[in-house]
Amino acid sequence: MENQLVWKDEFNLGVEIIDKEHQRLFSIINKLYALGEEERKGKKACEEGVKYFYEHAIRHFADEEKYMEAIHYDNLEVHRRIHKGFREETLPALEDELKESNYSSDAVDHFLAVCSGWLIGHTLTEDRAIAGGKMSKWEDLLPEEELEVTKKVIRKLLYQMFQLKSQVISETYGGEKFGNGVYYRLVYGREQDDKKWEIILVFEEKILINTVGRLMGVQSNKLDVMLINAARYTAGQFVSHVMKHFPSIESYEMQEENLLTYEQFREVFEKKNPQISLLFSTDEGYFSYCVIAPHLLDDEIGTSLEVNNEVTEIEKYLIKRGRSMRHKVLVVDDSMTIREGIRRLLGDDYEVCAVQSGISAFRAITLDKPDLILLDYEMPVCDGMHVLEMLRSEKEFADVPVIFLTSRDDPESVKKVLALKPDGYLLKYLKPVQIRERIEAFFERRNK
Repeated sequence: MENQLVWKDEFNLGVEIIDKEHQRLFSIINKLYALGEEERKGKKACEEGVKYFYEHAIRHFADEEKYMEAIHYDNLEVHRRIHKGFREETLPALEDELKESNYSSDAVDHFLAVCSGWLIGHTLTEDRAIAGGKMSKWEDLLPEEELEVTKKVIRKLLYQMFQLKSQVISETYGGEKFGNGVYYRLVYGREQDDKKWEIILVFEEKILINTVGRLMGVQSNKLDVMLINAARYTAGQFVSHVMKHFPSIESYEMQEENLLTYEQFREVFEKKNPQISLLFSTDEGYFSYCVIAPHLLDDEIGTSLEVNNEVTEIEKYLIKRGRSMRHKVLVVDDSMTIREGIRRLLGDDYEVCAVQSGISAFRAITLDKPDLILLDYEMPVCDGMHVLEMLRSEKEFADVPVIFLTSRDDPESVKKVLALKPDGYLLKYLKPVQIRERIEAFFERRNK
């Protein structure tokens, strides 16, 4: 393979321990690039090279984080998050691909392409920021809990729509090239403001050929006009399904769509910081889902009070303040459908917080004690029974009312639920109006 990483002066940060390790990582990648065909067939050299790169990358992350701690670097936690993603998601996924393919040339090329792109991008942006250079591209990422939900939704849709099993290999995909890519951009907006959602899907070409093409009965291994148009339609549906999980975007309409070259994609990526930038490995190739929508992170500051608006703005403030003093309901359920359904059902009259696990519930309860917990009885790892038992064992939370959510109404299941002495239980298949009525009745009884 003729590719080589060339070390340039611009890569030097002026921090000896970091610069030396960067050069060493570049050197390891270059040795893997330089392996001849016979050496690749032997596999052993590849295995050793990959293992060597992995060990040095992990050591480098530790040294870099130690240095950042020593200089009290402001973005240490962001940097740690990026390191953790590459260490715990990207590298293991690439290693699995290498082993499953018995170190095939394609798998080795994928490994080198992803690691090279990541290494160059990280050195020129994230690491450059340590020395006071260009700021991190990942300062404005969606919070981790919301990102977890998005990852789960996309993986589910990849399977439902394309029959693709997938795993996340990076939460900070930096626009590195992988294989022959198709770059599809969608822009959503609305008339009343200038906020935009810019969504870019990146498909490795063979994904479209082996999924959409296969469904169409296409025999060729090349993209054509008909296949691209079918892929556009399918990708649009895919985005629509993902966006349903962001209630704030319901009023947005598609205003623009483009097929981009890689160079155009990189230009967009370089100019704007994404709020979501996920890279997935699937059984047919790589896929990336990127969102540029800064307002996702907006903490709106109140309107400046002036003589001509003070009465109106104070009235608005009192209305908002009244809403913030509503009863707080925490929904704990591993089903996105249930969480979002209850949020929409109660959101106008209650302050609703929703989390997907028992572990997340304790964090939410500790940060902001709710007036009522709607608790899924059956959840993986930490189920409703465990959550209730732990709540009751804590003096501070022992009096928080808990109503179980359950889909079972057989006598034995009901008996188990009631034995835990919750403040009630709701069957998930009840009509929304019935669920709402019972929650209203609960608060009416509590307020008497």
